[in-house]
Amino acid sequence: MMTIQGMKYKSDFEAKKAILDIGRRMYAKGFVASNDGNISCRVGPNTIWTTPTGVSKGFMTQDMLVKMDLDGKVLMGRLKPSSEIKMHLRVYQENPRLQAVTHAHPPMATCFAIAGQPLDAAILTEAILSLGTIPVARYATPGTQEVPDSIAPFVNHYNGVLLANHGALTWGDDIYQAFYRLESVEYYATILMYTGNIIGQQNHLSCEQVDRLLEIRKNMGITGGGVPPCMNGGQLTKVCESCAAAGEKTAAAGTELAGGSCGGCAAAGGTQTGPQAPLKGVTPLVRPGDAGKMPGGGLGAGSGSPSTGSGPADKDALIAEIVRRVVVQLKA
Repeated sequence: MMTIQGMKYKSDFEAKKAILDIGRRMYAKGFVASNDGNISCRVGPNTIWTTPTGVSKGFMTQDMLVKMDLDGKVLMGRLKPSSEIKMHLRVYQENPRLQAVTHAHPPMATCFAIAGQPLDAAILTEAILSLGTIPVARYATPGTQEVPDSIAPFVNHYNGVLLANHGALTWGDDIYQAFYRLESVEYYATILMYTGNIIGQQNHLSCEQVDRLLEIRKNMGITGGGVPPCMNGGQLTKVCESCAAAGEKTAAAGTELAGGSCGGCAAAGGTQTGPQAPLKGVTPLVRPGDAGKMPGGGLGAGSGSPSTGSGPADKDALIAEIVRRVVVQLKA
């Protein structure tokens, strides 16, 4: 480790060793196939080491890695960086405190990304504490400027994001924290899939319980993560994340939303940016039966399942349809 301008960074050797280690872990866990995924780690205020294009993350060697500055200029390395390095650079530019970024296609999380469904149910204490909610960024063509633009609104408020129809992206104060968050995203998605569509039962935490977990999270030094919907008087209640981010008392769990903003935000002239009115860049949900809302028919084409609004039942129906199609393919 070395300290530059008051910030601690890994040395070149430490960063490259960690990238190779995480690449092998990604590949072994099935988070990537073929040459998918990319990893980066800062080693200075304006420099990073990153993975190359066209190489399996499970079989990299140190001489394959690429050193770059945050403007995208290659400083060292014989191979080219991934075209997706643009979203890594944008993360560092948006939040200079962050030290590492990981991107992969873990199967369960990618299913939610394809469905346009965030990971935001308050059913798992570990997810609320160490990860928080994971929103969905709007669809962007891989390798283009659309990708960094789509994830930019989330970098300072969350610990990761699902990339619509693509995969997952996480970041952290350390390269292993970024990777552990990627693991947590996949674990959280798996629990949501099983409880929501196989067991068919999810017991959501109460707003009081969520409040306590958010306080613990704050004491742990985790400042991002969003606020999940919680149970209040037997009803699933969403809170205003704008107020929560600002530490407003009115945004405590249990504050109901009305007219797109909670009382505290409305009084302060703010706007609600929580689950009921997603941050700019979020992909609108396309549900089974909404064939006319997606070019070429999309997920709902020919499903025969009508769209009935924006409630939990629609979310369940959408994920159930994905599960059904996966089962059909496995039996084929």
